[in-house]
Amino acid sequence: MKDPYFFGYGSLVNTATHDFPDPQPARLRGWRRAWRHTDLRPVAFLTAIPDEACEIDGLIAHVPRGDWDALDAREWAYDRVAVTHLVTHGVPRDLDIAVYAVPEGRHRVPDNAYPVLLSYLDVVVQGFARVFGEDGVRRFFETTDGWDAPILNDRDAPRYPRHQQLTPGESALVDAELARVGARVVDDQA
Repeated sequence: MKDPYFFGYGSLVNTATHDFPDPQPARLRGWRRAWRHTDLRPVAFLTAIPDEACEIDGLIAHVPRGDWDALDAREWAYDRVAVTHLVTHGVPRDLDIAVYAVPEGRHRVPDNAYPVLLSYLDVVVQGFARVFGEDGVRRFFETTDGWDAPILNDRDAPRYPRHQQLTPGESALVDAELARVGARVVDDQA
């Protein structure tokens, strides 16, 4: 029997946001990330979208006791998609790997009413920096679509429920990459 693992490509890369065992760096072929809004959530989130020409970094981690229910609850706006044959990893046994993606036709490009939360992006970038270094952060930005979406600066009052405290260097890295891709950061009016 194969061990059940998930491939995380956003906030799940930041192990401070979960306690899933055996997190390992991995790479997923044939997919990229995109910022999308879905009618299932009030703000934009990352999703994975098929793209044969792309590979994305992420983490795989074990699903304890094969119980997908807890992870499905965390990722409730997403479908679980089997991707075992597309993931490169260093785990020396057979795995059954899934990725979470918002169903096609259920997502749209983010806009001012449904922006990307900077507190969410901070968590994602912090995870990538800790696992893959600054080169990994740059690859994250380069393999993610939707940087024309508004980024809501909620750092002073984070709206993302699993927000993390960033070091000044981590905040500067996020800000530098946002500037590099020409992202538009807007003030939080709440």
